Amino acid sequence: MPERRPVIALDAMGGDHGPEVIVPAALDCLQEYPDLRLILVGQEPVLRSHLRRLGHRSEERLTIRHASEVVAMDDLPSRALRNKRDSSMRVALNLVRDGEADACVSAGNTGALMATARFVLKTIPGIDRPAIIVTLPAAGGCTHILDMGANVDSSAEHLYQFAVMGYELVRAVENVESPRLGLLNIGEEEIKGNEQVKRAAQLLSDSYLNFIGYVEGDDLFSGKVDIIVTDGFVGNVALKTIEGLARLLGDALREGFHRNLYARLVGLLAQPVLKSFKERFDPRRYNGASLLGLRGIVIKSHGNADRIAFANAIRMALLEIDKAVPDRIGERVATIFADGAGISSPQVRSA
Repeated sequence: MPERRPVIALDAMGGDHGPEVIVPAALDCLQEYPDLRLILVGQEPVLRSHLRRLGHRSEERLTIRHASEVVAMDDLPSRALRNKRDSSMRVALNLVRDGEADACVSAGNTGALMATARFVLKTIPGIDRPAIIVTLPAAGGCTHILDMGANVDSSAEHLYQFAVMGYELVRAVENVESPRLGLLNIGEEEIKGNEQVKRAAQLLSDSYLNFIGYVEGDDLFSGKVDIIVTDGFVGNVALKTIEGLARLLGDALREGFHRNLYARLVGLLAQPVLKSFKERFDPRRYNGASLLGLRGIVIKSHGNADRIAFANAIRMALLEIDKAVPDRIGERVATIFADGAGISSPQVRSA
């Protein structure tokens, strides 16, 4: 029996740009991956108009599923969940739940996506809360960080669950058998941190995870660890700080190289270095945050993603489909949590 082609449902109306970005990104990925099938979910007349404008005719691997409503970027998650049951976001997630799609990718409202995905797909047994994991460039490679905003208040047990989920994801997608994991803290000494962090460190130390101890904020890019665990409040503040600093540095470089004729000449000489720097740290390369802990694959694209960035979010979904990430997490959680319903009794140092 031939292998089933991967199918990804795209929330085509979500994000700041909607179909203007998502439709061409979808066509780019179809050209790159001959076995890929995509379902554009949204207002059918709008989507067909974009496809005609781009000269796309065939519907063999690209289909449209009509959804009459759109979740706005400023909609309250509760309102989106209760009042917009035919939104492009909700319909795309329903396709994953019903087995018609293997993953969902959305650039829409993060809170609404998390709330709706949790309601529609449910969490893996043993996982209390889903978490958002992002990838950042770091010395020698990259660093994966979670949670980045799904859970403002997290107990030590929740931090342990995040660690297990992130660990299994990195083992799968990076092919690293024993990724290094650190717990974000205000210092590396054992006496530092609040009780929640200290308790989480004890759970991590007694687990099968390759826990190297506390890390500080300057380790986000140091390459010292492969995974950093924190609560959603701290993680989201860190992420927004990074984004703001990146914009500041970009603006400062442009301003510096356009200050006068001499600066422009220096800028021309520096073009190869600047190009390499831009490619290495281009945030579009790292677009696509996973919502871990759900019984299905959901990838959150940045709301302001362009065509290149959204295509990378689709590629992330493809990778997680290939590696069967939710199944891997579910299997691991089942072996760790003896009662299958929480973290109350993690088995120690299981392989």
